[in-house]
Amino acid sequence: MEQRGSDKHNPRLDDQQKHETEGLVRGGGTTHAEEWKQPEAMPAPGEESQQSYPPGHVPGTPEGITRHGVDVRSDLAKWLSDAHWPASKDDLVRHAQRVSAPDEVADMVESLPERRYTNVADVAKALGLGVEKRRW
Repeated sequence: MEQRGSDKHNPRLDDQQKHETEGLVRGGGTTHAEEWKQPEAMPAPGEESQQSYPPGHVPGTPEGITRHGVDVRSDLAKWLSDAHWPASKDDLVRHAQRVSAPDEVADMVESLPERRYTNVADVAKALGLGVEKRRW
């Protein structure tokens, strides 16, 4: 009896697997199993992308806030999110010291106006970092 590639598969499955890997074996292209590796086509020069963004809005950044604002808010959240809210400026300064927040974060917290804050977004707003606009 003649063996066909693998004795764990039937001849039909062996033929299907051979067809799927033929591109790899020959080195001339990909198999349908690798379609996800193919890059998407870029628009031709002068041709606009299908996606349009509002003026001043960077992809991946919520409308109403800059990329820098997103990064700073992320740092604030990393170091302040586990504070006991609502919190005063002094509470937040002590918390930043207790968790050994980086100097940039500690300096921002120390620059806050004296009042109570409800959450990190409230702190970011007080620092003038912008507030994302939500569409409902």
